[in-house]
Amino acid sequence: MSKDYYQILGLKKGASKEEVKKAFRKLAAEYHPDKKTGDEAKFKEVSEAYAVLGDDKKRAEYDAYGQAFSGTGGGGFNWNGAQGFGGAGMEFDLNDIFENFGDMFGGGFGRRERARGRDISIDIELPFKDSIFGTKRQVLLTKNNTCEHCQGSGAKSGTELKTCETCNGQGKLRETRQSIMGSFTTVRECSACRGRGQVPKERCGHCAGAGVKRTEQEIGINIPAGIQSGEVIRLTGQGEAVAGGTPGDLYVKLHVNPDPEIKREGNNLVKVLPIKLTDALLGSSYQVETLDGEVTIKIPAGIHHGELLRIKDKGVPSGSRRGDFLVKISIATPNKLSRKAKKLVEDLREEGI
Repeated sequence: MSKDYYQILGLKKGASKEEVKKAFRKLAAEYHPDKKTGDEAKFKEVSEAYAVLGDDKKRAEYDAYGQAFSGTGGGGFNWNGAQGFGGAGMEFDLNDIFENFGDMFGGGFGRRERARGRDISIDIELPFKDSIFGTKRQVLLTKNNTCEHCQGSGAKSGTELKTCETCNGQGKLRETRQSIMGSFTTVRECSACRGRGQVPKERCGHCAGAGVKRTEQEIGINIPAGIQSGEVIRLTGQGEAVAGGTPGDLYVKLHVNPDPEIKREGNNLVKVLPIKLTDALLGSSYQVETLDGEVTIKIPAGIHHGELLRIKDKGVPSGSRRGDFLVKISIATPNKLSRKAKKLVEDLREEGI
């Protein structure tokens, strides 16, 4: 059954060349297999339509004879991901069309993404006080690092690089296979030069020409004030290094050890303070140990069990401000009373207290 290439691109027969290109760009972006809305069959169909209507000579033949003209009937087409389509006399370059769609299609049209090293994840235990005020920790990691002697080039110091003979300096290799759809060409990174297009004349003796070496590295981690247990700090570029590419990232997960007396509630800190019954009735003064040191607070007469007393600006730092330190009153009731104490309490009962 003959295909209507104009209908496939959503155009009328008299559409201009610019309208044909614009329609193809829109549909190629919509149906490309790398996208969520992708449809490989439709993508190939609109590409085949553009292969004809985008070429003046082929379009003239198509308008005159339909799909039966030479080059479209049964020859099929091939796709190489960078050069375009071809087969049975038709071939064209899609680079000019996809130059604006590189990011949208994952950078696969004539552009090679740089290799990226592996990410690393570690866990760190943190004292409660350090999680409140922040701190700096040093960790020693054994991982792949860029060779400090050759700076990642893989070449011996003082020597030069030469063009890779395997890929002729292209950094990539093309492999063509035959399928029922025609020839299918793929592009892969050259393993000899790791996509760089150059290899060292003399290899670095410290990394054997790899450009990376497994060594120990001490990394400083700045832990911000107010961080909570379970939060993750990302250190960009502190993961595994890879030759000719970008290092991965280091992810640090924090585990805060709880304090036996002080609890965190948002940006406030809370501590329970046991006081005597007489101090609750008559009032008194107590020393409270905060994270900033000892603070004297006054217990007002007649305070209730569970009541909160506030010490301002002794809580969790947040920007230029700090939360408060809350003292929760716990009135201690004696288990046993002496005769004298019991008599005094009975007198208080008679007073209605």
